[in-house]
Amino acid sequence: MSGMKYGTARVEDLADAETIIDVRAPDEYAEDHIPGAINCPVLDNDERIRVGTLYKQVSPFEARKVGAALVARNIARHLETLFLDRPKSWRPIIYCWRGGQRSGSMTTIFRSVGWDARQLEGGYKSYRQWVVAELQTRPRQFHYRVLCGATGSAKTRILQAIGASGEQIIDLEALACHKGSVLGVLPNAPQPGQKLFETQLLDAMSSLDPTRPVYVEAESRKIGRLQVPEAMLEGMRAGECFRIEAPLPARVDFLLRDYVYFLEDPDWLNRRLDALKDLRGKETVSRWQAQASDGNWRALVGELLEAHYDPLYERSQNRNYSGFASPQVFQTNTLSTEGISAVAKAIVANAGS
Repeated sequence: MSGMKYGTARVEDLADAETIIDVRAPDEYAEDHIPGAINCPVLDNDERIRVGTLYKQVSPFEARKVGAALVARNIARHLETLFLDRPKSWRPIIYCWRGGQRSGSMTTIFRSVGWDARQLEGGYKSYRQWVVAELQTRPRQFHYRVLCGATGSAKTRILQAIGASGEQIIDLEALACHKGSVLGVLPNAPQPGQKLFETQLLDAMSSLDPTRPVYVEAESRKIGRLQVPEAMLEGMRAGECFRIEAPLPARVDFLLRDYVYFLEDPDWLNRRLDALKDLRGKETVSRWQAQASDGNWRALVGELLEAHYDPLYERSQNRNYSGFASPQVFQTNTLSTEGISAVAKAIVANAGS
C-alpha cells in the first residue's frame, strides 16, 4: 500500500470491494463499467452535456459553479435514497472517468459522514488500461478444448450443457450477444460495445482455474461486429478440437428450433439475407428470400447450409485451427435436448483420452 494517497484505492483492491460506485453519467456506464459497480451519477447525461458546454463556450469557472451545485444535489439524493442505511463500517470504492472531481466530490462527502470511502486512482481509465493489459496475457494461461462442427450442429447448446455438468466454459457468443454468422443477429438484443465485451470476457475468466481445461466454441476473428482478443484467439486455435457431426436433416431440425424468431418475422430475415448478395449472387439470394416469404423453411435452411455455411466452415476451420486436422469426432443422429445432453456427456467422458 506504500505510495497510495489517503482515501484512495487501486485496481487490485476492486476484487475485495464491498461496494463499487460508478458516478459517471448513465451513457458512460452503459458503454462499459467495472463488473458489479452500481451507477449513481453525480451528473446525468443532460447535466454532463450542459456543464461541458459551459466549460467550452463560457469559462471553466462558470462550469464549475453550475457543476458543483448539480453534483451536490445529486449526491444528497443518493445519500437519502440509497445509502442512508449503510453502517459506519461501510467501505465503498468510488470512481469516475479519471479519478477526478466527480468521484472526488462523493468520496469527500462520504468520508465526512464517517465512512472509509476510497476514490479509485485513475478512475475508469486506469481500470480500462488494466483490462487491455490482462487480455494480452490472461487467455494464454488456459488450455482450451474447442468444439467444432458445421453450422447447425448445436455447438453452443452442447457447450452450455458441458458447463451445466460442472466443466469450465467460456461462452463467447453469449458474451457477444450474437450467434457468430451473418444471420447471427439476435432480435431486440443489441451487441455490447467492444469495451464492455472485453470487460465481461475478463470477468468470466476471473473465476476459472488455469489447471483445468476450458471448453469453448470455435469462433472466427469477429463475432458480429466484435473482435475476439488476439491472445484468446491464439489460445483457442492451438487447442484440442472436438468435432460434432450430425446429418443434414438433424441440423435443419435444430436450426428451425433455435432460430424460431426468423420464422416469426420473414421480412427481418430477408433484410439479413441481403448481406449475402455480393457473395452468393442476387438470383440465389432472391430465391432464398422467396422461400422465406412463402414459409418454405426446410428448403431454405437446407440450401443455406449446403451452399453457404458448410463450404465457409470447412475453409475457415482448416485454415485457422491446428487441431482441426485430427479432431476427436462425436457423431449423433439427433440434436434434440436429449441428443445434445448425450453428446456433451460423451465429450467430457472422452476428453483427454
